[in-house]
Amino acid sequence: MFSIVKKKIKIFYKRFISLKGEPKHIAMGLAIGIFIGVTPTIPFHTAMIILTGFIFKSNITSAYLGSWLISNPLTIPIFYLSQYELGRIIMGMSPVKFSLTDYSFHAIMNLGWQILLPLQAGGLIMAPFFAVPAYFVAHKLIVSIRNKKENGQSATQENS
Repeated sequence: MFSIVKKKIKIFYKRFISLKGEPKHIAMGLAIGIFIGVTPTIPFHTAMIILTGFIFKSNITSAYLGSWLISNPLTIPIFYLSQYELGRIIMGMSPVKFSLTDYSFHAIMNLGWQILLPLQAGGLIMAPFFAVPAYFVAHKLIVSIRNKKENGQSATQENS
């Protein structure tokens, strides 16, 4: 399983560093994708990414990559359970016993508002804690990688 995660991170990194555009637009796109990816809105991620990407004039490809990175079969159960508990506690609701055998939209909608309301609230509260740092880390990483490339290319040109 660790090798699968390592492979996914390598794929993400290669795709991420190949993105074109201003670092702030790429970083904003990544942050938007992570924000949306953290929220329990799986069937709407792509539509939300495209809409939000146009509204904030961010890189939609990096937004998609951010969502793909954070929202996966390993993280979704952890996010959903922690978001439900966070939302339930903040809203002062009693715990409800439930069993979720699959994470499809239909299965989630059948849970009812006693589950969905705290789940959404917890997701909206939790998402900025992942998205905001992602923006700053991504921006710094992009600028750093591009500076290394520029310095490497200029050094190579000077040696020619």
